[in-house]
Amino acid sequence: MLDLDNVTVRYANRVTALEKASAGFGKGQFVVLLGPSGAGKSTLLRCLNGLVRPSSGTVRSEAGNILAGSAALRAHRQRTGMIFQQHHLIGRLTALQNVLMGRLSFHGTLRSLFPLPEADRLLALEALDRVGLADRALHRADQLSGGQQQRVGIARALAQQPLAILADEPVASLDPATADKVLALLHRICREDGITAIVSLHQVELARRYGDRIYGLAGGRIVFDGTAAELDAATLDTIYGSASTPTVHPGPLQPEQTPARPKMAKIA
Repeated sequence: MLDLDNVTVRYANRVTALEKASAGFGKGQFVVLLGPSGAGKSTLLRCLNGLVRPSSGTVRSEAGNILAGSAALRAHRQRTGMIFQQHHLIGRLTALQNVLMGRLSFHGTLRSLFPLPEADRLLALEALDRVGLADRALHRADQLSGGQQQRVGIARALAQQPLAILADEPVASLDPATADKVLALLHRICREDGITAIVSLHQVELARRYGDRIYGLAGGRIVFDGTAAELDAATLDTIYGSASTPTVHPGPLQPEQTPARPKMAKIA
């Protein structure tokens, strides 16, 4: 279980990125966030992992308020995988080394400066095998195709043995055929493992194909909450009709009370 309760994120210049958003994400659900650029999808995802602290409202997991303290937030992040649009891999490292990044939060800073335990390496190899890249484990990340790099990103999230996966436009940089394959892979794995997935997308057809539940955002507000079958033309007009005048600022502005990002240690 993961939910937002009346969450507002307001930037220092008074621009509102998310306004009074309430949403629930049940265990094992594949939830899609749909909306134009600047609608608030990325802000909502970052609130769910504490990367953006709401100006008001609460974010809760099964353990309670994730922002109640540093220990609660750290425990929540350990079991919440993140997948990004631009992969966020280290090109000079192998696929295996990149996947092992998903295990760093389970070790102290000093321990993570040395080769990680064999158990972690086995977890990482298993994750690569599940995304069909076991034979690429020792290839540098920058030698892989875009679709393969995104699969490494999925494997890195799986290495955390997550309860939830947050994916921010994970297929936006891929061609349509590859995007469908990558999203189908993520959908299947989440189904098999009972992982809650919250995925932001631009592609309406993919949202309809894979979403158990869809939240439509426009101008920082949730304007639709329903199933793919309910996503009709009128609803799409509500979601995308205001795309020309978004109220969300997608740039580098820092929201009020934003916590520092956690430091990542280097893998030997």
